[in-house]
Amino acid sequence: MSQARIQAFYDAFRRLDAETMRAAYAEHAVFSDPAFDLQGRDRIGSMWNLLTDAVRAKGQDVWRLDLSQVTDRSAHWEPHYRFSATGRIVHNVIDAEFVFDAQGLIVEHRDRFDFWRWSRQALGPVGTLLGWTPMLRNKVRQQAGANLDAWIAKKRR
Repeated sequence: MSQARIQAFYDAFRRLDAETMRAAYAEHAVFSDPAFDLQGRDRIGSMWNLLTDAVRAKGQDVWRLDLSQVTDRSAHWEPHYRFSATGRIVHNVIDAEFVFDAQGLIVEHRDRFDFWRWSRQALGPVGTLLGWTPMLRNKVRQQAGANLDAWIAKKRR
């Protein structure tokens, strides 16, 4: 069942269907990756809304998601997209780990990827020079959090 849930989750992402992705999480789920540390289905769902909206607005011309190595607790996925802040094309390589509750909802989701590789693609020379530093990592996390907060505030109006 978990393997089917993971497959359905990424099928929804391919379609940019953030609401279906949000519904895959338990109420008190947690999500983490190099850019976000989030708690709760609503906040996690808002992150997916923010990201799918960005693809629709800036990068549908290159949007693609490749999925492989799906198990009951993990998946390997590779999104190809246009990073909205710079317009640069990114091909990220991500390993995801999941924990599910008894109802088959995601309670923990952790994505791991090489931040320096990502930053070189997304940020260009700045990412090449500083992508390995905690300073840039922290800056990206702060900006991602601020963007998410702004997106949530805008949707509440």
